[in-house]
Amino acid sequence: MAEKKFDKSKLPSRHVSVGAKSAPHRAYYYAMGMSEADIAQPFIGVVTTWNEAAPCNISLARQAQVVKHGVKAAGGTPREFTTITVTDGIAMGHAGMKSSLVSREVIADSVELTVRGHCYDGLVGLAGCDKSLPGLMMAMLRLNVPSVFLYGGSILPGKFHGKDVTIVDVFEGVGANAAGKMSDADLHELECAACPSAGSCGGQYTANTMACVSEAMGLALPGSAMPPAPYESRDVFGQASGRAVMNLIAKHIRPRDIVTLKALENAATVVAASGGSTNAALHLPAIAHEAGISFTLDDVARIFRRTPYIADLKPGGKYVAKDLYDVGGVPILIKALLDGGFIHGECMTVTGKTIAENHKHIRLPKDQDVVYPVSKALSPTGGVVGLKGSLAPDGAIVKVAGMKTLQFRGPARVFDREEDALDAVMKRKYKKGDVIVIRYEGPRGGPGMREMLSTTAALYGQGVGDTVALITDGRFSGGTRGFCIGHIGPEAAVGGPIALLQDGDIIAIDAAKGTLEVELSKTELAKRRRAWKARAHDFNSGTLWKYAQTVGPAHLGAVTHPGAKSETHLYADI
Repeated sequence: MAEKKFDKSKLPSRHVSVGAKSAPHRAYYYAMGMSEADIAQPFIGVVTTWNEAAPCNISLARQAQVVKHGVKAAGGTPREFTTITVTDGIAMGHAGMKSSLVSREVIADSVELTVRGHCYDGLVGLAGCDKSLPGLMMAMLRLNVPSVFLYGGSILPGKFHGKDVTIVDVFEGVGANAAGKMSDADLHELECAACPSAGSCGGQYTANTMACVSEAMGLALPGSAMPPAPYESRDVFGQASGRAVMNLIAKHIRPRDIVTLKALENAATVVAASGGSTNAALHLPAIAHEAGISFTLDDVARIFRRTPYIADLKPGGKYVAKDLYDVGGVPILIKALLDGGFIHGECMTVTGKTIAENHKHIRLPKDQDVVYPVSKALSPTGGVVGLKGSLAPDGAIVKVAGMKTLQFRGPARVFDREEDALDAVMKRKYKKGDVIVIRYEGPRGGPGMREMLSTTAALYGQGVGDTVALITDGRFSGGTRGFCIGHIGPEAAVGGPIALLQDGDIIAIDAAKGTLEVELSKTELAKRRRAWKARAHDFNSGTLWKYAQTVGPAHLGAVTHPGAKSETHLYADI
């Protein structure tokens, strides 16, 4: 098949490759072994979050080479670069987690700067760790050059005593060990078995949730999300993604043509239907912000509430990502929702076709129980729900997938940072029926809005996950299960109601009604608010300081800049 010839006269790369004024630029390209033919073609950034920090990213460098072959085959010149990640599993449970959400912004900013600085015409992004997925998608929307997202794939499940296990089992094992329910030897055996390959965490945690989002939103090729990271069959999608970005350039299809309000609603629908990570309620508004679309926690919660829960995935269910791949991957989940009338089928995707066209010939397999038809949903409401009330005027979020009881009422046990709460849990300094409160962990107050998986997993490991609730203005891992409510807003650092709580205050949670209340009068809350004083944090220089100065509230995505609504020019149009 003959290569398509592209006219660079209106592409950004003309500024560094065309005409006499670009002679110095071309000299650099020749130094890297590029030919005149290479320089005459569109320049495609191929960005990965490859590093040696964790198994999530370790296979991305190899996958990027395959993408580059696809770009070349379709008449483009790939230019590979990398950006950072912070790996949540390793950052978890200590001050390192403050870096996690901040890394999403650094990823988006660094990709933006690399593309702007070198005038790339298109982008293919490969990501593994949790925040790297939305970070790359945010950059794609911000730049609005033709772009394709490709997930690096999930890890294979580990085996422990004959059962599939994931990293969350190890976190819960720490709690079980502290409670005397698991021996040191068994914990060691579990930690050695839980992560047997490259790839991101295996359940429907944040990475796999956002991978599903990439297909549902139309930024990734159908079927590309679920092949496990070690499978070289992923190369088909790498090649195809490289070709697809060139097709998007030819057809003048940009990310903002794809990520519309309806596409965001499709993404939220897939999150709810799969019992996905509560972090999606933070990332979807942030992605929308880059496109100039208002899509807040309230909008996400509205979609969650109307969507049936149909995919039986961990942590609320039985199966891991590989099991979903084995029965057909994300396309069967999307198809079940299309057939049930829950997906906007007319939305454009990176194939150049609509999501309905892409899934026209997909059939939901009958001999499996990983994904159910809408008519046989596991529950009529999505696996994640939003909450509001006197304790959360701006909203909060909880994963209810797999939960049997949706109401909880009990006295507050208040902590001003996660370390103190985790220490109390490990020493079992709490009572059944308590509502553990961890505050001053919001985007600004942390700073960085830490995840609380170490604490929630320890509670489950001790066998009290169903008898103790936990609420925070921070976040929870996608691996968290039980009555764990995050993103409470306004956060404590700005004087939200969570800052006014005292030990013993009665908190009432009703996930069926979508309410989160503290049983205090308005008069008492007003009295406490007058006495409240803002607290300083210990990060008064560097990146975390800068983040705290600019970050917005969680219900708007915890974003750090004005977004597309304030644009006066667009990179893609330079």
